[in-house]
Amino acid sequence: MSQVLTWSCSVHIACSSMRRCCSVHAEMEQGKRSRAAGEHRNNKGTAVVVGGGWAGFGAAHALSKAGLSVTLLDAASEPGGLSTGFRTMQGRPVEAGIKGFWWQYGNIYELVQELAIPWPFTDWTASSFYSPDGIQVEAPIFSTLPRLPSPLGSFIYTSPYFRSLSLVDRLTAIPLIKDLIKFDVDEEAYTKYDSMTARELFRNAGVSSKLYEQFLKPMLLVTLFAPPEQLSAAAALDALYFYVLAHQQDFDVRWCKGSIAEKIFRPWLSVIEKRGGHVLGGKRVQNIVLGSESKVSSVVALNLSGDLELYDADVVIFAVGVQAMQKIVASCDVLAGMPDFAAVTNLSSIDVLAVRLWLDNLIKLPNASNVLAGFEPTTGGTLFHLNSLQEEFKEEKGSVFEVDLYHANQFLDLSNENIISKVFEKYLIKCDPRFGSANVLDSSVLCFKGAVTCFGPGSHQHMPSTTTSFSNVFMAGDWLKQGPGSHGAKGLSQEKAYVTGLQAANSALKYMGVPMMAKIIDAEEDELQFTVAKSLERQSRLLMQTWGLKSPFL
Repeated sequence: MSQVLTWSCSVHIACSSMRRCCSVHAEMEQGKRSRAAGEHRNNKGTAVVVGGGWAGFGAAHALSKAGLSVTLLDAASEPGGLSTGFRTMQGRPVEAGIKGFWWQYGNIYELVQELAIPWPFTDWTASSFYSPDGIQVEAPIFSTLPRLPSPLGSFIYTSPYFRSLSLVDRLTAIPLIKDLIKFDVDEEAYTKYDSMTARELFRNAGVSSKLYEQFLKPMLLVTLFAPPEQLSAAAALDALYFYVLAHQQDFDVRWCKGSIAEKIFRPWLSVIEKRGGHVLGGKRVQNIVLGSESKVSSVVALNLSGDLELYDADVVIFAVGVQAMQKIVASCDVLAGMPDFAAVTNLSSIDVLAVRLWLDNLIKLPNASNVLAGFEPTTGGTLFHLNSLQEEFKEEKGSVFEVDLYHANQFLDLSNENIISKVFEKYLIKCDPRFGSANVLDSSVLCFKGAVTCFGPGSHQHMPSTTTSFSNVFMAGDWLKQGPGSHGAKGLSQEKAYVTGLQAANSALKYMGVPMMAKIIDAEEDELQFTVAKSLERQSRLLMQTWGLKSPFL
């Protein structure tokens, strides 16, 4: 790690003054900084990674493995969600939200094996879709069933589980296959689909209102965290294809048997540190310092004491969420002046709410993981019975439930007491009347404003790529640009975040001339019927362009 050069600077200093302060002191400390870097730098180079989630840890993992000296900086006191400080009223530790690990998360499963840690995941689980009228459909474990060509397998195997959605309604989804073939054949097609809303897409395709309300809308509310009228059609098709349609078993999901932070990130942190990497919390990045040839030479961070610290770097990887990146750009004139970084300010984000409840009686639902939809016009949710999923709750005498709500802006101004009351009365009791007789022994309510990216119409053009306008600065995160040629993992996905971290690390290693690249496993290849159809679509588009004809769209 480069030696930290610290000087006093008031936390309350104005942004413009802070920029001038950083610039002046960077010049004053130039000699010390260079000597410090020379003393501590690995001969393969020095890297600073900003952000301590899947993307940041992924980048730090790959860079340290390749022999670079790596420092990871994160605003949280302990990166990776370790000892986050979230507690119930009675002092129980709480992890924010429950996240699934899907069939196509090949890189994360490979990582867990590489870390040589005890297998942290449950078996594949079946799931239920709840509306205010109770269970509407269940999703079986598709990988246990004979494999059929997609989407035939998922269509046939779910048919017995639909309670109210008729065969006729489900058949109205067939025209969407045309869009799934066309939307990502090239950048022009993807951009056009990105310009319309997912709601427009479904309306144009002629899907029935019941199919929309009872399946498509709930699916997007729990995968992209927003209603279809607020989502890009391209992003919606990306998510539906990755999670549901590409292969029969894609909707199979498993869960971490405990805290992801404790089960995965803690041993992962140890591996990075054993290689000489430094993972530092409480470091809120504020600025960058330019060196020769307009390359970034240092990263400036504000520590918990209100002092600014300087970290030297041959390469920098920003691996934070969209909201954090917007704050960094706003505090740094250099980044704000570059079109690709300024474009980030055009992106919007979504509010998320996580409610955990300890109840005095044992309520066991048909499935431990469930989707909630239709309870609010624009809010989706998930419901987990943690006694069945996580080891630490198996011996609880009562029930432990987690309710995660997405696009939850209408909840955030309520008191915790009112939030719990609303969750019970408007959601849980309608799912199962037994909740009406339960008493809350302990609880946690965590509100996260602007926590995740909204893949809204037109957002594709504003999303960053792995490389940036600075030759030695790279980007990672689940909100990076996706489209033709990108990795199969899409949308708000732990797999996408981790993969982009590896991709950013590989770009940084290529820049440094280090040949050791991280291995990246792509999602399973398209099945033959989709491969042939997409190839024919590409050929027809090229032929029309050759003849100067306008490509048909929708």
